[in-house]
Amino acid sequence: MEEAPAVKTKNDKFVKTLIIGAGIAGLSAANHLVKNNDTNFVVLEAKDKIGGRISSFEIQGEKLDLGANRIHGVLGNPMYEIAMAHNLIDIVQTPKPHKVVAALEDGKQVPFSILQEIFEAYSCFLHRCEEYFLCQYEPPEGINSVGEHINLEAALYLDKIPDETQKHVRSLIFQCLLKRESCISGCDNMNDIDLLELGSYVELQGGNISLPKGYSSILNPIVKLIPPEKLLLSHEVTKVTWADADADSEESDDSSHTIVEESSLRSRHNSDCPTESQSTPPNRIEVVCNNGVRFIAETVICSLPLGVLKNCARTLFSPPLPDYKLEAIDRLLFGTVNKIFLVYDRPFLNTDVTEVLLLWNQTNDELKDLSSRWFKKIYSFSKVSETLLLGWISGIEAEYMETLSSQEVGDTCTDILRKFLNDPFIPKPKLCVCSQWHSDKYSQGSYTAMAVGATQFEIEQIKEPLYSNSLQTRPAVLFVGEHTHTNFYSTVHGAYLTGRNAAQFLIDCALIGSEIVVDCKETADLSSFIQGMSLQE
Repeated sequence: MEEAPAVKTKNDKFVKTLIIGAGIAGLSAANHLVKNNDTNFVVLEAKDKIGGRISSFEIQGEKLDLGANRIHGVLGNPMYEIAMAHNLIDIVQTPKPHKVVAALEDGKQVPFSILQEIFEAYSCFLHRCEEYFLCQYEPPEGINSVGEHINLEAALYLDKIPDETQKHVRSLIFQCLLKRESCISGCDNMNDIDLLELGSYVELQGGNISLPKGYSSILNPIVKLIPPEKLLLSHEVTKVTWADADADSEESDDSSHTIVEESSLRSRHNSDCPTESQSTPPNRIEVVCNNGVRFIAETVICSLPLGVLKNCARTLFSPPLPDYKLEAIDRLLFGTVNKIFLVYDRPFLNTDVTEVLLLWNQTNDELKDLSSRWFKKIYSFSKVSETLLLGWISGIEAEYMETLSSQEVGDTCTDILRKFLNDPFIPKPKLCVCSQWHSDKYSQGSYTAMAVGATQFEIEQIKEPLYSNSLQTRPAVLFVGEHTHTNFYSTVHGAYLTGRNAAQFLIDCALIGSEIVVDCKETADLSSFIQGMSLQE
């Protein structure tokens, strides 16, 4: 898209903090600023609605989520706390029974005892993968990914089974569970996920919690505090000029860092130099939208998803982002996970069955065209209700599915169900709804994962604040979103926390500046003492 010309200077809109994106991270930052009596901000959202990858809709009285659909964990989860405080969770809801059926392509069902056996073995293998990060073990030579490690363990396990038929069935279950894991991790294949970093993700205790009114219902308590005039929809940002091309910068030995960590920020305040307000003017960041509107801000909080940054980070920012930050963006993985909702007029599955696992035969499918094999990445269909099924698909197959019509997807799913359930009379769905996160211009994927070779260090590098010059104490650009949380990447609560933390960082910057009122030497200890008191209040 050709960039619209900026409006004249007299029409520039001045704001202290400009937030790009009204997903959960951007809304969290805005919410926290308002709670701290700071309304000198604007949120720019490219879409005509808020929420980002939180997107709910209703079918047959059921609230369904195309994106995030569960609160992952209870203890210490801010999303759970918000949901509980606003009665968004049905705490008296009786847990539904969960009966899983595993079926082969010829329609035969695998005994549940075998399914349970392999699931327990698989869970053990996965936990061993997590231990490499937690215990700093050295993996077997040549094994770098989670997929390689689990396949190695599975092969050793299967070697002990003499009967080839029994071995084959168990192998198919292992592969099905790996496809499931690729949807959980957000990747094409578990061979893409770094073995040493799997344990870096921290799972909060308490299980997964669904919201009866859809995950979008959690947006209302967050956005209701934000003044409506501060939230501008249909404002796609096309250029962020965050510093002069020849701006003074602090460089490290290996990159053009224009950043200062919080510890460095405090030491700068603790020096015998004048305060920022006395020595340097505020940042002047120019942000241009596709509608020609231009904003001038002191700080930009960028909550663009990692998928968008992968495609536009090199052109959106001027001057270009430091190489270390661009390289970190490239090294992390941002895969595609899509959902397939099938809506029926009448139920056809046994009432006690809640999920059907699809045990696809393993062939040389990678040699075939995607059009003839994409559907084999669907690992199961689960019941949302008696007349509503949900299928999951990830990776390049999920991306290919987005090129098909909903009619084509629905017909293919019907053929799959008829084959695996050995029932030619299974009806076609009256409606098929699929998410399309890869082709969504403002997401370009689903969520972040640790690619082979990536570490938490890449996340730290992306979230490092940028400064327009070495004298500024208020950052020019802060990066937030699930891809900037080292332990909760891929989650809504991770994104929420990064937005809140960024807002608090700016609040702390203002407090630091206001506390240094004596322009004299040897004040470092006093300044540190006052700052410490402030942070404890």
